[in-house]
Amino acid sequence: MEPIYILWLMILCHIIDDFYLQGVLAKMKQKKWWAEQVENLDDSIYKYDYVECLCIHGFSWSIMIMLPIIFFTSAPALLVSILIVANALTHAIIDNKKANELSINLILDQTAHLWQIIATWFVLLII
Repeated sequence: MEPIYILWLMILCHIIDDFYLQGVLAKMKQKKWWAEQVENLDDSIYKYDYVECLCIHGFSWSIMIMLPIIFFTSAPALLVSILIVANALTHAIIDNKKANELSINLILDQTAHLWQIIATWFVLLII
């Protein structure tokens, strides 16, 4: 498969996961949502559950964008695995800036995710 088609498929997988498949995680990755659900959140066992939700969504997204690479290339499994972990953590950090720190808007969030995809595609393209 042509490399540019793989990039387009990665972008499509991003759209599907970040907008359609996120479901309840869209709320649960917000510390504000947990504060509305739990009294005295800072003193509860749920204090950091939003972080887990950020990570779960990050991994879901990261695996999803890597599916075209996994299915249509012979990229080394170790490299793919490293990129999945790196992208998952980066995605969670970016989403935290949008959902909790409120330091970036949706436009910057999506731009950062697209740059993640392009960088990942480029790394795999040159290897």
